[in-house]
Amino acid sequence: MAEPSAVEQRWLQAARDFARRALPARQGPGGPEPPPLEAVLRCLRSAGGGDLPLSYSFISISDLQHQQCTPCCSHLTWSTNEFKEWAHQGQGALPMQSALPRTYLILVGYLTDGRQENKEKLVDGSLYVKDSTGIIPCELLHFELEWLESLFLFPSWSYIPQTDQSAAGYVEILVDPVPVNLPKEVPDSIPVTYLASAEPLLTSRIPCKKRSKLTVAGELARLGPLLCIHHKTFFFLFLKYLTSAVWVPVLVQKPNQLAWHHILQLGHRYTITGLSMSSLKKSRQRMFVTGVSSCLLPYCAEQVREQPLDSAWQGESTQSSSIETAEQLSDSLELGVEEERPGSTKESKIISYVGTVTKILNVQAGLFLLDNKVCLCLAYQQLLNSARGLRPGACVELIDVHLLQKPLVSFPFIVLGACLSSTVVLKNFSRLSTPYQPPASSGNLYLQLLFRYNLGMPLYLWLVSLLETFEERFSCFFGRRRLLLSSIHRNPGAAEKFLVPLLQAVVPDREEARDIYNEILGKIHQCPLQKYLTLNPPCQAPSLSAVCRVAEEKSWEGFSPSQLLSPLEAQHMGTQELNRRLAWSYCTLSAGSFQPRLILLGVLRVSSRSSSLQLQDKSSTLPCVISHKDGSPFAHTALIGSLLQVESYQLVVERFLQTDFPSWEQLANLEHMREKKTSVYVQFYFEDVRVLHAAEGQIQKGLRSGKSFSLRKKDDGSVTSELETPEAKMLKLEDPKPDTHRDENCQKGQSSTRRTSCVSCLFLVTQKEGLMLRNYQLPSKEDGGQELQRSFQATVLWLGRPRLWSHSRESGNLPELEETSCDGEEGMTQQEALLLFMGKSLRWFPFLHLGGLYRFIVPHCSDLEVFDKLCFPPVPAKFLSKSSCPLCLPVQDTWHLQHETWISSLTEHQLAARSVLRGVDQRISSIPEVLSNSFTGSLVSFSGEIVERTLCASPKNEKPSVTLGLQKQKGRLLASDHSVKLSISVAPGSPVVVDIYIAATYLQHLWGLLPGAKIFFQNLERKISRFHNVYCTYIASSCVTIVSLPASHLPFPSSPAGEASSPSLVFLSNVQPHLQHLPQARILCHLSCVLTLSLQWVCSLCSSIFKEGRCTRQSPPCPSHTGVRQANARVLVEDGTGEALVLCRNQHVAAMLGLSLLEWEALQKCVQSRGRVSIQHGEATGTGCVEEPEDLIACYLRSLCRSPLICRPILLDFSLDRKPSKILQPAPLQLRNFRCGEVEFVSQVRPWRSLLCLNVEEVEQEALSYLNNQRIRRTSSHCRVGATA
Repeated sequence: MAEPSAVEQRWLQAARDFARRALPARQGPGGPEPPPLEAVLRCLRSAGGGDLPLSYSFISISDLQHQQCTPCCSHLTWSTNEFKEWAHQGQGALPMQSALPRTYLILVGYLTDGRQENKEKLVDGSLYVKDSTGIIPCELLHFELEWLESLFLFPSWSYIPQTDQSAAGYVEILVDPVPVNLPKEVPDSIPVTYLASAEPLLTSRIPCKKRSKLTVAGELARLGPLLCIHHKTFFFLFLKYLTSAVWVPVLVQKPNQLAWHHILQLGHRYTITGLSMSSLKKSRQRMFVTGVSSCLLPYCAEQVREQPLDSAWQGESTQSSSIETAEQLSDSLELGVEEERPGSTKESKIISYVGTVTKILNVQAGLFLLDNKVCLCLAYQQLLNSARGLRPGACVELIDVHLLQKPLVSFPFIVLGACLSSTVVLKNFSRLSTPYQPPASSGNLYLQLLFRYNLGMPLYLWLVSLLETFEERFSCFFGRRRLLLSSIHRNPGAAEKFLVPLLQAVVPDREEARDIYNEILGKIHQCPLQKYLTLNPPCQAPSLSAVCRVAEEKSWEGFSPSQLLSPLEAQHMGTQELNRRLAWSYCTLSAGSFQPRLILLGVLRVSSRSSSLQLQDKSSTLPCVISHKDGSPFAHTALIGSLLQVESYQLVVERFLQTDFPSWEQLANLEHMREKKTSVYVQFYFEDVRVLHAAEGQIQKGLRSGKSFSLRKKDDGSVTSELETPEAKMLKLEDPKPDTHRDENCQKGQSSTRRTSCVSCLFLVTQKEGLMLRNYQLPSKEDGGQELQRSFQATVLWLGRPRLWSHSRESGNLPELEETSCDGEEGMTQQEALLLFMGKSLRWFPFLHLGGLYRFIVPHCSDLEVFDKLCFPPVPAKFLSKSSCPLCLPVQDTWHLQHETWISSLTEHQLAARSVLRGVDQRISSIPEVLSNSFTGSLVSFSGEIVERTLCASPKNEKPSVTLGLQKQKGRLLASDHSVKLSISVAPGSPVVVDIYIAATYLQHLWGLLPGAKIFFQNLERKISRFHNVYCTYIASSCVTIVSLPASHLPFPSSPAGEASSPSLVFLSNVQPHLQHLPQARILCHLSCVLTLSLQWVCSLCSSIFKEGRCTRQSPPCPSHTGVRQANARVLVEDGTGEALVLCRNQHVAAMLGLSLLEWEALQKCVQSRGRVSIQHGEATGTGCVEEPEDLIACYLRSLCRSPLICRPILLDFSLDRKPSKILQPAPLQLRNFRCGEVEFVSQVRPWRSLLCLNVEEVEQEALSYLNNQRIRRTSSHCRVGATA
């Protein structure tokens, strides 16, 4: 024999080193066995045709697990062409996937079932390859029982690592391993009982303990999956005789027999020894059970002999029936969708199917996609082998699985569900380099909820979709493990808190548990997959980006500009007013506006860029407005970083349009809509919030308890928090930058366990100003050319001195107030400061409110003078002494703000701070006080409800501040020359209303200004118009707070305020002239005469007279070709208690004149050719109306106005005219003559009230009689009350 070459010698030396390390000599029954290296080399030479595979190297199990990080395969005996052909065939089903790369490694090891390795570990029927360095799970397509604990050479195998690099993968044995030693011998002859004789034993009444062990032979008819119940692993198999339909169940539960599950094949014959009979306690179903000495042997007629049964064991035989024959379904048979009957329960079909795994839909949920068209669900089996082998490209055979067509409306695939009577056989391993994703071995929330609520397939698929979306959205914030934490371990995770109430709502009466034994052993098959009903998902929880997208789509669905305007008003509007009224509108959506119902989920963040609260997930952010139902502002800083669930909310979509409609007639032509934008935000009440995951170290244990799913306030209306790990809190305060990648938006709230000292100081907010650009010049900034920066400021009172904290204090404890109460009140009230918020400290803007007690926390600090060192005077000391003005304190970015309570909620022993409450209340006025003539203040603060919101042009006398003019125009949704007018009332239906004007430049920071919302306004500027009307404007120091949200039953946003309610019937004598705002009222009156009447057509652009189809303006010429008709009239009415001058406009003029629609249209056409026609009453001199005596239309109108037909009873809806003319007002008091028949009266009358016509109705005789009777009763009752008084 020739000497080995140097290469071969090095290879043999490496093989010997490998054998010493990984394959030491084992102790056999007769002593130590010879070293296995020579036997291994002999096998290698035999496989290689006598030559050693010098191009291959040995690899140990440990090296394979730790060094090989990507999938690979090794084929010891294959040529390159054979490997290429093998790889090409594997890519047929998934051409986009790459084949497994080939490595040149030799794998040698022992096959074992894991019983000898770890005595504590539960044997689950898995097989392993082991050597002295380690052990690794393996999967085989063919296995023999005698292979256990034998040494093998594996000529073809694949190693599939896990996607998680911290865990090891497994080995797929592609061809049968080559035994290094000789196989074991099989016994010659075995006494056996055939199935025809064994089945009566299961139905006999002889006690089981009296029977001896049996050996049974038969054909394997059904093989159940491996199950683990109460930490005990087992499986069932069913044997039948060749010529009989008799089936007998055999329970295999001994750890040394679980490997049988890999040997058994359907249709093969087997012999099982050492069986005993047993029965279930509950159902009394009988079966054969293997014992410790039981053996599984292949059936061979030459090696078995039939053993007759004792006649005493022959009990009464019952007829046995097999389960329904499974319908065979091949690849060539298309899975057609059966005709669905809506609302009817359908029964699934039991079929068999062979397919290729093309995608892992969700391995944790046991969902796999076969052939790109069928979903395989293995969740109803336990998958104890961790789904090894089920990779894309693998071929599986499904036997007796349930076919469910369209179980869920939103699920795109047909579903094949495997129950406990189904068999899943892996036919071929995947040849593709696809990763291995093992399901969770414990704490699998998908399967726990499935079995806990015994869900059917439709509900389970819905559960999977919710949980998948939930995990994708929030795992980057809290980590997947903490998010999906199951209540089996300890407190439930956020996902379980979210899903359990939903499942309880859809399955409230589901009390019966899943009977797995009846599902396996029952002669009539029953399982959760047998019957199903197509499910429409009851709710959804999409990502925030999807919520915003769908909300925007819904806001524009069926949208038409004409919806925002009343047709009677729009036809009289000029171009500027028309397009301005269309520029800003909104719509509100609730959870029920979406199908299915939409649930909002998000992590509460606060943005320093927008200074607003936000809900955030991985996809996007959604601004939010949060209020309390009791009217207190939202100030719970402890909630930052918590995962919230909201089911009752108002999703607001603000619509912004840029249009150039010439007139109302072109509103249907959408080409005039140049640009449309939206802004989406949500508003909800704090009481409707469920905290699914509380931010660590932020909320007290009572709020973090799993027993309560909702945050509840204390009696004082506050939610206090524990002061612990401030550095952990800072990680949750700031939202991510907009330019970062979306994955970087997810900030995990990982807190440090290290406790450090921090300084805190308590203060009370006495005044807060709004956001604006300010020119702060901080002492630390030496550069005098500092740019303006967005900021806000607040005036506060320090309560007590700063304190040093080194541990978690008790929540709700305010020692500063208790100590101050002993020292007196003077020291506390003098400690006033002006806090300046800039940069990242702007995040505290939505939490800071008037009358709130807060605490500043400076982390990693022990200097009690930290606040004093940063203070500086607002102006140099030479101009103003420090004592006359509070010191300024710039709030640092790293400081944490913590809300403690409200001053109105302090206890009796904290009386020192409560004295400040009187000073705060004096600064808050009521709307009647603001409107009063005796009010002298220039800055006012009050609260009220928004009655109407209107976009109007900015007042000509209002000039925007210089700072506002410097703001960037980019991203602005409204033009800077626009203002919004808010009509504010004390309460719904109140006659006292005040108007507030807010420039468009301020609106980008204001959310929730909707009709029906109650708002608290601070530091508005009170003004008086030239008509002596009081109104307010929003200035730089102003601020708004949302007190309560609009009711969900408000009328459509475009409808005028008050339209939904019927006006009340009043007398003219009851109309108070000093009231600035009277809501819509109604009088039954008599039209005395028409004082003035003016009909004209004006240019839609410049408001000049429009005549004969063109504008009459000459310098400069107007290019407009669109005219707008307008009409004005002043009429005199009386109701017996007084007289009033009524101003009528446009369509109300036609009603006053009693003209029909056709007559009014014909009159307008005549006026169009003239441009303008005006008439006046003979006594109304000096009105400015110029008549044309020669004009026929003027003569007609004059004749009409003087006709007695005009003087008639009418029903008039009106409001007070806020801009009355000074010309037509008579003397304050005058004597008037009245004639009734032949009798003449002289009476002193009041001045005319100036009214604005809102609607005119003709009064029929019956209605007139009824209304007069009502007036008489009211007058009589008033007289009786007056006489009694």
